[in-house]
Order: sequence, then structure tokens, then C-alpha cells
Amino acid sequence: MRGDRADDVAEIKDAGGGEVIRPEGPRSANDAPATGVPPRTTASAQPGETVRLVGRDEDVAAVRAFVDQAAAQGGAMVICGDAGVGKSALVDAAGAYAVSAGLQLLRAAGAQFEANVSFAGLHQLLFPLLGSHLDQLDDVQRTALRSALGLHKGVAPDRMTISHAALELLTLAARTTPILIVVDDLPWLDQVSRLVLAFVARRTSGTNVGFLATERTGEDGFLDHSGIRVQDLRPLSDASSEALLDNRYPALSLRARRRLLDDAQGNPLALLELPIALTSQPADRTVTGTLPLTRRLQTMFAARIRGLPTRTRHALLLAVLDGTGDLYVLRYGEQGSEAGDLVAADRAHVIALDGAAARVSFRHPLIRSAVVELATDEERRRAHQILAERRADEPARRAWHLAEACTGPDEEVAALLQEVAHTNLFRGDSLSAITELLRAADISPAGTDRSSRLAEAAYLGAIVTGDLREVPTLMDAARRADPQHGGSLAGAVAGAYHLLNETGDIDNAHRLLVGAIEALPEPGDAHNKPLIEGLYTLLMVAFFGGRTELWPAFHTAVDRLRPQTPHLLSILANTFSDPARRARPVLGQLDALIGRLHTETSPARIVRTAIAGSYLDRVGDCREPLWRAVRHGREGGAVTSAIEALFLLGNDAYFAGRWDDVQVLTDEGIALCKTHNYSLLQWVGQFTRALVATACGDHATSRSLTEEMSRWAAPRRAGLVSAYAWHVKTLAALSEDDFDEAYRCAVAVSPAGELASHVPNALWLIMELVEAAARSGRPDEAAAHVAAARRARLGELSPRLALTVAGAAALAAADGDHRDLFEQALRTPDADRWPFDLARVRLAYGERLRRTKSPSDARVHLSAAADAFEHLGARPWATRAARELRATGVQREKPAATNSADLTGQQRQIAQLAAAGLSNKQIGERLFLSSRTVGYHLYQIFPKLGITSRAALRDALADLPDTGTTPPG
Repeated sequence: MRGDRADDVAEIKDAGGGEVIRPEGPRSANDAPATGVPPRTTASAQPGETVRLVGRDEDVAAVRAFVDQAAAQGGAMVICGDAGVGKSALVDAAGAYAVSAGLQLLRAAGAQFEANVSFAGLHQLLFPLLGSHLDQLDDVQRTALRSALGLHKGVAPDRMTISHAALELLTLAARTTPILIVVDDLPWLDQVSRLVLAFVARRTSGTNVGFLATERTGEDGFLDHSGIRVQDLRPLSDASSEALLDNRYPALSLRARRRLLDDAQGNPLALLELPIALTSQPADRTVTGTLPLTRRLQTMFAARIRGLPTRTRHALLLAVLDGTGDLYVLRYGEQGSEAGDLVAADRAHVIALDGAAARVSFRHPLIRSAVVELATDEERRRAHQILAERRADEPARRAWHLAEACTGPDEEVAALLQEVAHTNLFRGDSLSAITELLRAADISPAGTDRSSRLAEAAYLGAIVTGDLREVPTLMDAARRADPQHGGSLAGAVAGAYHLLNETGDIDNAHRLLVGAIEALPEPGDAHNKPLIEGLYTLLMVAFFGGRTELWPAFHTAVDRLRPQTPHLLSILANTFSDPARRARPVLGQLDALIGRLHTETSPARIVRTAIAGSYLDRVGDCREPLWRAVRHGREGGAVTSAIEALFLLGNDAYFAGRWDDVQVLTDEGIALCKTHNYSLLQWVGQFTRALVATACGDHATSRSLTEEMSRWAAPRRAGLVSAYAWHVKTLAALSEDDFDEAYRCAVAVSPAGELASHVPNALWLIMELVEAAARSGRPDEAAAHVAAARRARLGELSPRLALTVAGAAALAAADGDHRDLFEQALRTPDADRWPFDLARVRLAYGERLRRTKSPSDARVHLSAAADAFEHLGARPWATRAARELRATGVQREKPAATNSADLTGQQRQIAQLAAAGLSNKQIGERLFLSSRTVGYHLYQIFPKLGITSRAALRDALADLPDTGTTPPG
């Protein structure tokens, strides 16, 4: 075998090789740090440049078609493929074509060793537009983008605002000249830039902005590719591989060609590099063929690098670790500079030098990795020290280089890195801030500073990103680093958040938070962000605890905030803690806040605002912003906000009678809870699911869920979850006409004649408790509870509460007074927004009319109630209404097992799109749903239409009455 390889080497040397074409092209871009310093060059293709790629005619045609589409209506595409398969060459071809077609080309390139610099990728990309279009943004977006790019210091923008600002900047610029964005090596951009660009890419349709990126197969570029076209770049065919090899090495013998073709496996880079690698080795050395191709190539690159002079290898290491491609960092133009030492690497086809632009680009990412792997630890540390000195005017880069040069604890460097973390927080990049805090903790001496940095990282992980999985580990490390002072406020907030959400330990979470807040030197400082987040967390601790004694510490802490309580926290403290007593004075403020949600970009503020209105029936006014919070979470944003938004939307769907949506929304939310360890929060979704199961007569599911709730809540003293279980049991007993049991369950939440303090769920059981009391021989208790609701003026809080209080009053009234009260209930404005509640009032009215000998009037209301229950799928209630109708002399026809016309609006849209041939994924992208959600809806649709496959959808839909519903474009 060794002799065969020696012959191959000789033959390749005889072939001459010549200049090697670059299969992935030069990698230059606007590689500038996000510091406000403009890049020295802007890479672009030359107008009219023709790119000929062997064996890639179809791929080139596809990207050209994409560019044409982008110029007219926008779009996004990601090219995926193995290392060396030609991704960069293909986007270079697309860029050249775009420039020749008159598009503006914006480029950015990821660098593995620059990924810790926040917003570096976004700065590369947007810099050419800042001078001409930044001032056209509104104040909020302009300030957010300037802060993110390091051009301005001010209030920390959230990532959603930055994302909207970037999209708006691109959209404005594209109105005059269409834009093509090209991002090479997307996974190696800094994380926050990736997330912002993922947001932009999914919204390019209709903007004259095209987004084209590359990522290696199996790497994490976008969190998912929903809404983005993916082009898989496959290895070259055998014929194309032979053509490429013949083009570059025409003198190869048949045996050498066969060996190279077998080894390369259709990879263009391998076809071009394997011959060079072989010529650079002695004839008796071989590269094993048992390694994966990319590793084999990296080994070959390493062999080529080993043959370079020591000074050249040092210069290469500096260039790699700097990551910007900027030759000035290598003292370009100075006598004896490292830039001059790179000439040998250029001749060896390791890099490409552009002296005019003062840029260096590596032939392939694997060469970067090989350079670093060949260096010793000491050589790498020394290179980082040199770069830290040369990047002294860029704090983030300098701090990271110093951190990488550390050989042990170094408080000075740790403090610098912590400052960078705080700067990135104010720029809206909490993800990088966490990474920087953890690195700062790694190099901190043991003690208070290390402990506080770990605690702050845990706090940001819990509160900002919502990822609980690392919080316990970080908190344990913080306590070990400084056992006496491991209880900082940030650490306490993170610990309490974890105790609440993952373990449901209400009492310990409460003690931890209250103790940390009261121990503060200034416990009323409203500018202390961890304190404010601590109060939001304490609010939820007390809420889920469901006990009055948990609330005074919260209200005391809020009341002493100075100079003033944050507006949203103030509203939440009233509408969410005890809405029966505290909500009315701030209703106007709440409605004004909800009215401004259309411009709100913070998912946390959107969700908290909706929570503030959740017991006051305002969630329906927050639907669109809540869906934005869900999409933000799906795209890598705060998971907690996404979960809460899904459950709020599910709660709204339950009261609004959209019960099919409840299952879909809670499914997604509960799945996220299980993935991210939110064991407490899942019960919010399970509660809504149990309500629907109970109303529909699925008693097995109802019993199973309430038993799980009760078992989980009891040892943790989670009073709210216990109240959920009692609520479901109340509804189940009512649906079975077991009024004694219904009364027993209802008063477990709030006593008759009293709205229990700080138990907001009591507002959802007004009519249930009164009906159970009135129908179980407890008229005094029924009247007392109505009186309590009237004293609290609950009817003024929302139309739904007005409907249920009026219905309760009619149920508790004597026979002579009931008609006027029921009629008053039915005249409640917007009562039809709450179909289940309204149908139950009609049922109660019809039952009373029948018993008071008014059968003809009773039939009107009983029929309306039966229709509503059947439409909702509330079988026990429909049965009860039908039974009452029979007692009036009317025999109601039994409803069909399925109703083919009974599709919701969303189901009809999904069915139409599926009938048109779209896949579940494509339908989800069109309707902003997950493919799993679409699949669930189709599972519900098929039996309603009496079909079993997608193929039958078109004919089934043709038989439905026309409702004017058309699928969205």
C-alpha cells in the first residue's frame, strides 16, 4: 500500500497542478467589531463577474432564481452542506449575480474565534446602511440599534426591539435598491446576531430583501428552519468530480485519479486539496483513510502549515485568534510586521492576501482550526496577550483576549470581563452577558466576587432567558465559592425562581426572597433591577401559594419603593393579587397599557400586561402581542414568556369557546414546560385542559388531571393549584347535577358569602357556587354570595363578570323576581363573547321557566342553550338542555356523531391549505403555527369531514357551505 501511495505522489508532482481554484471563495467581509468603528473595506462582487462552478449548474440556477425572487418580493434561503462541498463558492456566485442585477450586496462572515463579540455579525452586515438610513428609523428603534451596535449608551434595549429595528432599516434601504444579504458560516456568528438575523430572515417576504446564508450540515445555525427555504448542497457527481480533477490536474494517471476520486467522495475541496497535500509530504507518509473526510482534510491542512516558517505560523495564529481579517492588527505596513510573514502562507494556498484592502482571508474554516490545534498552549496564550494589547481601544475584544491568556485566577481580568457583560446587558444581549459572567467567574479568585458572578449568571439564566436547567448548579457553585456571602439578591432571585418553577417549593422561595429583600441596605430603591425582578418573582410566589399570609411582605416591599413603583408592577400588584378589592381604581391604567401593546416589543412586558388583565377578561385584547411573544420564544427568545403566553391564549380560548385551540395551545406550552423543567407552570395549562375535558364530558381525563393536581399541590402548599382542582371538580359535579358535591368543592376555593382575600380564582366561580347553593337547598348561602359579589361591584370589572354576577343573582332570586334578573343578564353587553357562560345562563333561565309553568318561553331559551352546547361539544350540558326540552313537550333530535360543517375558522384555513397540497410545515409557516399543531388540527378535521386522508380533502371541502373564509396568502 505504501508503495502505491509513493507512485501516486510522484504522478501528482509530475502533473504540475498550477494555481488552485478556490471552491469556497475568499472569505472577506465587513469584519468590524461592534464598537462604532467603521470597517476599512466592504467586500463585494464585481458587476458582470461570471462565476463558473463545475457540476453546479442546477445549484447556481437555483440561487440565481432566488436572487431574482428576492429582488421582487424578498425571501430567505439557507444553503446546507458538508465542509468543503462548495457553499461559499455558491453564495459568491449568487452575490456576483446580485451585483450584476443591480442589487445592493451586504455581507457578513462568521469566524469561530470571534463568536464571543456581541453584535459583531450584525455590525458587519448593517454598517453600510447606517449613514444613509439610520436616521429614518423612529426614536425607539434608532436608539435600540445604536445601543446594540455600540454607537450609543442608554437604556438597555430588548432583543425584539433590536430585531424590529434591523428589519425596518433593511426594509427602508430596500425601497430604493433591492438588497441581498449574504452570511457565510452562519453558526459562527455571535449568538445574538444569529438570533436577530433569524428574526429578519423569517420576515423578508414582501420586503425586497433577500437573505442567503450557509451553514454546515448538523451545525446549529438557526434554532429551526421554519419559514426559511433550505437548499441542501450535495457532493459532486462522479462525472463532475472527474471533470474538476481533469481541469486542475490533467496529467494524472488513471490510478492516481481513481484513488483521489475514491478518497474525495465528491467533495470539491478534497478534490483540489488532496493532490497538494500529497505533494507536500514525503513519499513514505500517508494520511489514514479511516478518518472522516473533514478531519482528514484538516490533517492535510495541518501538514501544509507545519512546513511553513515559524514566524509565518505565529502570524497565522494571530490572524485566526483575532478573527476580523484585518491586517492592520498584524502591524500591516510596518517593517518586520507579521503581515509580511504571511506571504509564505499565501504562496502555500493557506490564505489569500489582499494588500490593497489590508485584508486576509483563510481558504477554509478547517485551516483556522488546524492553525490553532498546531499551536501549543503557551503559544496561544502569548498570541492572546499580543492581541489584547493591540485591541486596547475595544474593551470586549481586549477582555476576552486577556481571559484566554490567563493561566490562573486573575481578579483584574475577571472584573474587566464582568464590565463587558454589563455593557452587553445594556446593549440587549443577555446571552453573551451570561457567557461572560461565567468566564469571569472561572478566572475569579475564590470568594465573594466569584460567588456574585455565578449568582448573577444564574439570575440572568432564570429571569431573562428562562432556562432553569443550569440554575441549581450555578447556585451551588456560588455558595461553595463564598459560603458566608453566597446569598446576594441576584442569587436569591435566581434561587427563588428555580424553587418556584422547577420544584414548586413555595415557602422556601418566599423566605429566600423576603429575607434577601429585607437585608438590602436600601430595600426601597426602585432603580435596583434585581430588586424589581425579585418583586415580580415574589408576586408569582405569593400567587401560586394561594394563601393570604404570603402577600403582606410583597405589598410592603412595593409600597416602599422610591422614587416610585414601576407602572406595570404597580398595576399587577392590584389587578392580579386581589382583583375583587384592588382592581377597580387602576382599570383605566390597565386598559391604557393594553392599548399600547401594539408597539411593545418586550415579551416579558407583553405577558405581564396580559397577566394583569387575566382575571378581568382582558386577555382577548392582548392576543396579537401574545402571539408575538410565542413566536419570539420559538425563535430562541425567553422561554418563560412563550410558555405563559401560550397558557394565557389557551385561557382566553376556553372562555371564548374556541375549545379546539385550547388543546393545541396547552400541548405546546406543556411540552415546553417539560423540556425546560417548569413543573409548576405546567399546571396552568393542565387546568385549562381539564376545564375543557370536564365541559365536554371526558370525565376520565378530568378526574385524572384533578387527582394529579391535588397530589402535587398538597405537600408543596401550592394553594392555587389546589384551587384549580376544586374548580374543575365543581364544574364536573354541576354537569352531573350533583349540586351538594358542587357546593362542597366551590366553597373550598372561597366561602359562601365571601370573596376570599387574595384568591382571584374566586371570581371564576361566582355563578357556579350560587347555582350549587340554590339547587342544593341553601338559598341563604346563595343570596349571601350574590350580595358579596355586588358589594365588590364585580360587574364593573368586565362584561363577562357582569354576565355571571347577573346570572348568579337570577339563580338566587325568588320565583317572582327571576324573570327581570335573567333578562338583565341576557342584555349584558358583548355577552355572546362568552358562549359557554351565556349558554349556562340560558339553560338556568329555561329550567326556571319550565318549573314556574311557562313552557313555551322555556323552549326558546332551552333550545338556544342546547344549540350552543352542541356547537361547543359540551355533551353533558347539551344532554341536560335536551332533557329539559323534553319536559316541555319538545323531542329534540339527537345530534349527529359528527358535523361536517362544524369547522372553526382556523381549521377551515388549514384544511384548504392542505387540500391545495401544502405540507404541515408549509401550512405552519403560513399561519405561524408549529407543524405539530397543524397535524393535531388535521387529526380533528378528518372525522368532522368524514374522511380519512388528505386526498379526500378537496372533495369534502367542496361540499361545505361557503363561509367566505379563504386561506391567507
